[in-house]
Amino acid sequence: METFYLIKRSQQGVTTQGKPYMTLFLQDRSGEIEAKLWTVSKEDMEVLKPETLIKVKGDVIDYRNKKQMKISAFRTANAEDGLSARDFVEKAPIDEDTLYESIMDYVIKIENGSLQRIVRQLLNKYRKEFLTFPAAMTNHHDFVSGLAYHVHYMLKTAEALCDIYPSLNRSLLYSAIILHDIGKVKELTGPVGTTYTVEGNLIGHIVIANDEITRVADELDIEGEEVMLLKHLILSHHGKLEYGSPKQPMIKEAEILHFIDNIDARMMMMDKHMNQADRGKFTDRIFPLENRAFYRPEKFE
Repeated sequence: METFYLIKRSQQGVTTQGKPYMTLFLQDRSGEIEAKLWTVSKEDMEVLKPETLIKVKGDVIDYRNKKQMKISAFRTANAEDGLSARDFVEKAPIDEDTLYESIMDYVIKIENGSLQRIVRQLLNKYRKEFLTFPAAMTNHHDFVSGLAYHVHYMLKTAEALCDIYPSLNRSLLYSAIILHDIGKVKELTGPVGTTYTVEGNLIGHIVIANDEITRVADELDIEGEEVMLLKHLILSHHGKLEYGSPKQPMIKEAEILHFIDNIDARMMMMDKHMNQADRGKFTDRIFPLENRAFYRPEKFE
């Protein structure tokens, strides 16, 4: 086969014989595939960087029950090819405008005026990034508009749970869902060739989001317990200290936020890998899901 791909990630390695090789994660709109370039020069290593468009020739093989491409030849794309990196990036199945309208419908439902003002201010400040950035570099919602898509479905889940458990504070929960990952607009570099920024590596999106909320509340001269509770939900939404949360959930909305976030991320990861598996077969092992493989039913779907 011979086709164009975008390099999403690249890694250099050395064989047991001491020869250099490269592992490339190649992407197009249909997804990504791991590829190996076993004969590689120093010049190749300089060229084969993330966000580079290349035309590759190679064979797809099954390696340890996983599809892998063995590259026999490649060239970088040129101006005559008329291609853009954005043509090869996976996008959310819902467009930006629809996602924004859906999320703003929930902003209107935030009855607490202070929380609604904080949410509106931050959405206005980072609207472009919020609507285009992925929710992660890998694993879940790692595509254009993945962050907004993740928030969209978390809000739908939260609304259903609030109907079942009316003691939950909708204003607090909706606000925290919309802002829980807002720090990723600074933690990540963008929707194409996504990597971590220096600020993302040194501080992380949870603390960044907490700082943004503090700053906006000060700018709007907003004080009160609701601001403290909102920041608690942000700081505890990973659930456990070992998962990166500075605090564990200490109110019920924080507990529910953690579970909603986890449900949506896990469902996305399972769907992503299930869609790549043949019917009647197991997926590859999924490291963030306790390194488990999942079975795709042969007929029962």
